[in-house]
Amino acid sequence: MQTTSSIDWELKSWRHKTALQQPIYKNLQELEQVEAKLRKLPPLVFAGEARSLKTHLAKVAKGEAFLLQGGDCAESFNDFNAIKIRDLFKVILQMAVVLTYAGACPIVKVGRLAGQFAKPRSSDYESINGVSLPSYRGDIINSIEFSESAREPNPQRILEAYHQSAATLNLIRAFAQGGLANLNQVQRWNLDFASGSSSVRYQEMAQKINQALEFMEACGISSKNTPILRETEFYTSHEALLLNYEEALTRQDHLTGQWYDCSAHMLWIGERTRNLDGAHLEFLKGVDNPLGVKIGPNATKEDVLKICDILNPKNEAGRLNFIIRMGADTINEKLPRLLKGVKGEGREIVWSIDPMHGNTTKASSGYKTRAFDNILSEVKSFFEIHRSEGTYAGGVHLEMTGENVTECIGGMQAITEENLGCNYNTQCDPRLNANQAVELSFLIADILKHRKI
Repeated sequence: MQTTSSIDWELKSWRHKTALQQPIYKNLQELEQVEAKLRKLPPLVFAGEARSLKTHLAKVAKGEAFLLQGGDCAESFNDFNAIKIRDLFKVILQMAVVLTYAGACPIVKVGRLAGQFAKPRSSDYESINGVSLPSYRGDIINSIEFSESAREPNPQRILEAYHQSAATLNLIRAFAQGGLANLNQVQRWNLDFASGSSSVRYQEMAQKINQALEFMEACGISSKNTPILRETEFYTSHEALLLNYEEALTRQDHLTGQWYDCSAHMLWIGERTRNLDGAHLEFLKGVDNPLGVKIGPNATKEDVLKICDILNPKNEAGRLNFIIRMGADTINEKLPRLLKGVKGEGREIVWSIDPMHGNTTKASSGYKTRAFDNILSEVKSFFEIHRSEGTYAGGVHLEMTGENVTECIGGMQAITEENLGCNYNTQCDPRLNANQAVELSFLIADILKHRKI
């Protein structure tokens, strides 16, 4: 049976390539034991689910749907609880219903959760008060506490990440299929602390949806006899950074013979690890999941086309998502040139925008932050550039949370640099809070609606 994997690919072939951003484990025997145990554990997701997501993303590539991808910058072992998962799920549902109703567009919902534990770092070491220790690389590798023992990469954390991901997925599936996603609950999705004009606008929209549902029920169509009104499809994703973890959760589908990385429905490769002859592209070219690749301002047409050749040689629709992360000050110069160069090549590509990473600054207080105005500016530019080039702006990729954090400045809440310390809880990078995320979704919905006119 033919598989996606080329004849020069094997499950372990990445180990013969340069693997960037990997931890150095002192006890390799312990690491091998952990990998062996992980290989025996059940998959976190299933091949059929990944194929379903790819089908939806093929519609995104044609401009027939829109990708909403969002969640934590880095999941935490210590802060893991059902309330945080529920609140993130609810705010993604809010954003999706805004984009669907106000933007008149089907939404593909993909969370950055149930596996987003590893983080690339710009430096291998961090220094505080003259003490230098290995950088924090995410809870799957080491601990955020600044001590020698905490920063030592620990293979046992891989198993903890797996079990937390399994618990998260179990709860998400219950939410998606068990009633929380019921459109009749649309008014109750608003979080307790949500306020401001976006919250008022959401409640007004929710009222209109409820009126429409009442009309449909009078016509005999209700959530009791129409599952699509009470359930939703929700997929997971994370950066496939720690390759030992990804390999151990990769399984061969008995129906198709194809290999799938069963740690998530969709995996992406970061800007720091997309080297063409590197281990990350080598590993992911052999799995049949939908894939993303972060594209920064220095990427060339040749880079993008070579990545297409490696990861999507059959030019399959829905397979490959390029996630643009250039920054509000750079995107207008860099992206048009890139799109012009790639457009005529006939490649099947989902283009989405990560307006977070290219707009990170450091406040005078020392906190890393992102300005909401810059995030919005890059999103608007992304849509305008695609419209000018005759291509589709397919999605948005956000670091966000359902918590009432104060990590990004601006928005209707008017968070200032002086407010950042009020509730700054991120493990790594600043995230949009629920109010800011919903506010952004209304702004994107307005753009999507005008795109159809």
